[in-house]
Amino acid sequence: ERPSLVIAGSLCHGVAVMLRLWDVARPLARSSFRGRLPLAAPPRGLCSSSSSDAVVVERVGPEGRIAIIRLNRPDKLNAMTTELGDAFVAVVAKLNRDDAQGLGAVVITGAGKAFSAGGDLQFLRDRHTDTPSRNASIMRTFYQRFLCVRSLPVPVIAAINGPAMGAGLCFALACDVRIAAPKAKMGLTFTALGLHPGMGATHFLPSIVGPQVAAELLLTGKVISGEEAAQCGLVARTAEDPLAAAIESAAAMAAAGPVAVRTTVRSLRMRQDVGLDQALQREADAQAQCYASLDYRDGVEAIAEKRKPNFAQFEHYREQA
Repeated sequence: ERPSLVIAGSLCHGVAVMLRLWDVARPLARSSFRGRLPLAAPPRGLCSSSSSDAVVVERVGPEGRIAIIRLNRPDKLNAMTTELGDAFVAVVAKLNRDDAQGLGAVVITGAGKAFSAGGDLQFLRDRHTDTPSRNASIMRTFYQRFLCVRSLPVPVIAAINGPAMGAGLCFALACDVRIAAPKAKMGLTFTALGLHPGMGATHFLPSIVGPQVAAELLLTGKVISGEEAAQCGLVARTAEDPLAAAIESAAAMAAAGPVAVRTTVRSLRMRQDVGLDQALQREADAQAQCYASLDYRDGVEAIAEKRKPNFAQFEHYREQA
């Protein structure tokens, strides 16, 4: 990277500037992480904290540059319901519309013991009794309730504090960075339920961990720990307190040049979003097909009855004589 003395001199100067910038940023990034960044007076006209009950938001750090979004249904392990999704859409819309001034980064986590346990059981049951055409449309709408996270103009870090299963893990995959507790359980358990993966799982996961690891995780529904997720690149790293670690990383991002950070976020997401719309439609159609199957019905009831499903729908695809 130093093909000439001229370039070398320029690079040295640039590195020196970067080091000085990091010296300024480092105290901000580290100050909390013996504790948490304190709540700060946010920019004029913004609230330091707000709540829609299902989703809670607070602004922390100097000038409230970091927004922490908490999924706030701990009694349901933050299951992905329509109510939760609508509340999340409202929070994202408000951040984009009213609260973007001074916003440097966003951290998403779950209240209580879980990040998100995935789909709501009653919602899953209802899909079997609905029609495939309606289900395909319902699922596209459902995906977008949570994938709107990608409309935020700043880096989004998922602090995976506990179980992130099924759609809950898909939600984390849509974030820019993931930091997990070492023992947090994570799994794209769709096929173990008799269901095709959804919410961008087949699109995001291969680009994050590679096609081979993605295939194993998706086709088996294997559940892994935070430590295993770090080893395969599913999360950036682990931390005993993932929220504190995520805030630390968010503080470093928020201390960098805001225009440079936002444009970099846009560049990275635009690359990742190529083909996303087609993948989401394919997933919605495939899930609608699975919802009508007997295997799916048994898979859902197996969850309620706390037993292993009895899958038996092994079909041939030959034309009948």
